[in-house]
Amino acid sequence: MPEALDLPAGCQDWLTQWPWPRPLAGVAWRGVNFTADSMCEAAFADRGIALPARLRSAIAKRRGEFLAGRLCAREALHAATGCGEVPGIAEDRSPCWPTGALGSITHSGGFAAALAAPRRAWQGLGLDAETPLSTARAERLSPQILTPEERDWRNRLPTEAQALFTTLAFSSKESLFKALYPLIGVRFYFQDAALVEWHPATGHITLQLRRSLRDDWASGATLEGQYTETGSRLLSLVAIPTNTRR
Repeated sequence: MPEALDLPAGCQDWLTQWPWPRPLAGVAWRGVNFTADSMCEAAFADRGIALPARLRSAIAKRRGEFLAGRLCAREALHAATGCGEVPGIAEDRSPCWPTGALGSITHSGGFAAALAAPRRAWQGLGLDAETPLSTARAERLSPQILTPEERDWRNRLPTEAQALFTTLAFSSKESLFKALYPLIGVRFYFQDAALVEWHPATGHITLQLRRSLRDDWASGATLEGQYTETGSRLLSLVAIPTNTRR
């Protein structure tokens, strides 16, 4: 069991236990709950985690998300690689991972988390946390999130499962983007991918591209992931092994 981290003020409940059904070789996870208005930025700076200039005038929520996310990323990197660097921030606002490592950061409703791993085993990692959508909000957002085929699938589900399906589709597509965009440098959107397999008993999911993004990532390519429901949130991840070829 990893040693307990001395958390800065405003952060609570350090989470180190892998939450998904299937562990991934070499991948470390860290999560933390936080209260943005109670966070001490100087305490983070003392730990080597400083706000970038572009965020110093941001609202407390955004500053808190960045600091808590980078805290998780640094500790996940240390667990996975032995090197506890703090990922920088690129012009497109994506994290800049140290040479030889990769990872993903998420934050949602006072919660932040990160994955990290050496590049030798994985070429893409994507992580997303979401508060489950209410029935009304899921219905309102489904035309943006779901492809026509996904909407047909959702409509065949029991009423009580439809909002969860929409939340899962949203979250898994966010994870897919975070795993694939750093690898190929091509932006894509909710209608460009679809959830095609969902196994609640095992937490396994499969996504399929609906648009060709590059010659080696053509429409029809599939990627595997998994999800879990823990507390009041849904966590999804998509991992692309180094031996994946399209």
